[in-house]
Amino acid sequence: MNHAPARAIDPQELKHILSSGLMSFPLTDFDESGDFNEAGYRDRLAWLMPYGATALFAAGGTGEAFSLTPAEHQRVIQVAVETCGNDTPIIAGAGYGTRLAIEMARNAEAAGAAGILLMPHYLTETNQRGLAAHIDAVCKSVRIGVVVYNRNVCKLEAATLEKLVDTNPNLIGFKDGVGDIEAVTVIRNRLEDRVSYLGGLPTAEVFAEAYNAAGFPVYSSAVFNFIPRTAMEFYQAVREGNRQTTTRLLKEFFIPYIAIRNRGGGYAVSIVKAGARLVGRSAGPVRPPLADCTEQDHRDLAALIEKLGPQ
Repeated sequence: MNHAPARAIDPQELKHILSSGLMSFPLTDFDESGDFNEAGYRDRLAWLMPYGATALFAAGGTGEAFSLTPAEHQRVIQVAVETCGNDTPIIAGAGYGTRLAIEMARNAEAAGAAGILLMPHYLTETNQRGLAAHIDAVCKSVRIGVVVYNRNVCKLEAATLEKLVDTNPNLIGFKDGVGDIEAVTVIRNRLEDRVSYLGGLPTAEVFAEAYNAAGFPVYSSAVFNFIPRTAMEFYQAVREGNRQTTTRLLKEFFIPYIAIRNRGGGYAVSIVKAGARLVGRSAGPVRPPLADCTEQDHRDLAALIEKLGPQ
């Protein structure tokens, strides 16, 4: 376990790092009372590191960032940086309204995070001018690299993203969680290599081949939290164009997996915690308003994991 200060990473270096390799969102560990389990989180990160993820998104969507208080968020980032930030870059989630997002981003920078994943703002719809003002303010509040998460109420047009990149040298990544191939193709061709491009739809493996063809060579894997060997195998097969392997894993695991995931709202997170529990790496329960998977969900998921073999 590495407690040395994390090496500072320039935004352009981070852009290069985020342009290849598999990434993941570590779960945030809670105890049975729902409080942050720091020791469990350290153990989780130490277990995942050797599998070779290019970067880890701490306090991201799969890490239940939306349920953390600002103080908890800061501590989660600190622990992640202390544990593995000198070996694996830590990208910290930040979101909500502009001022809170700035507070979270600055706290993450102070904790040694290599970059920020700017998740969608909270609740309200807006327009491109409002989105631009929000993203611009967060980018200008820190010196580290920022990846904007295009999802839900934050849907950027190519012209908006281009203007933001023009005025913010540290805006170095675009992560898409919408799935509009036409829109991302326009963005990819307009901005070319000025940013890194990441796939960010839930269970990204299902979309990985399509996104790879669209010029999005990397994605973040939630299942890396409990089947890291298989997650890496699938990513390598996508990059190598090995359709035999991707087709086999889609049929044997990912398609039946998403059938379980789709049984309940919020299961995109709950099922990952279920998987971790089943492989002996429990991260505790999810926090409300999410609900844990049922016993039947666990049994069905266990059968899928068993077929994959040792991880």
